Order: sequence, then C-alpha cells, then structure tokens
Amino acid sequence: MKALYFILIAAVVVSCQNQGKMEIEKAKLATVDSMKVEMEKQRVIDSMQVEMAKIEETKIETQKEVIVVNQPAATTTTTTTTQKKGWSSTAKGAVIGAGVGAATGAIISKKKVQGAIIGGVAGAGIGAGTGAIIDGSKKE
Repeated sequence: MKALYFILIAAVVVSCQNQGKMEIEKAKLATVDSMKVEMEKQRVIDSMQVEMAKIEETKIETQKEVIVVNQPAATTTTTTTTQKKGWSSTAKGAVIGAGVGAATGAIISKKKVQGAIIGGVAGAGIGAGTGAIIDGSKKE
C-alpha cells in the first residue's frame, strides 16, 4: 500500500513539473511571436521612410528651376521656386490605411505576421481609394 502511495505522489510531482515546462514554452512562443510582429511593423515603417525620402528628393529637384532671359539691351536672371504642395490625399490615405490595417490584422489574426501583412495591404488599398475620391472632389 505504501508503494502505491509513493507511486501516486511521484506521478503528481512529475506531472506538475511537466505542466510548468509547457507553460514556459508557451510564454516563449508568445514572446517570439510578438517580437516578429514588432519587427514587421518596423520594416514597414522603415520602407515608408525610405519612400518619403525619395519623394522629398524629387520635390527638391523640381523646385530648383532657373530661368535665364537674354535681351539685347540687358540681361535679366529670374529664379522661380515652386510652392510645396505636400502629400496628396491618395498618398495620405494609403499610408494611414496601411498602418491601421497592419495593426488591426496583427491584433485580430492568430498568425500575427501574416495578419499584419494582409491587413496592411488591404488597408493601403482602401485608404488609397478613399484618398483618390477626396482628391477628385477637391479638383471639382
């Protein structure tokens, strides 16, 4: 009878230790998943910043326009600079939509990275469409 009690107590102790190990593994996996989501978000932000830098460079290049007018009596140099327009509503909508879509996709989906990517693409499309509608109404 004592041997049966000893075996029963040993089984309880071993099963409790295995349960703790499983919870630690689950916590590790959750941490890794959240880190992957954060890395994906940072990658999207970095790529957006690179694109914004390219857009700014092209804007600066278009602003540096110099017109030289030669007349027989005098030479006049005129420098014109174009006014900054800023972002179009389409671009703003795409950026905002991508950010919100990625965050929402990561929160809702069980596969965080895949949900963030799909949400970001869908959000960018919807945001760009909404921005294009706004741009069209401003032109009219």
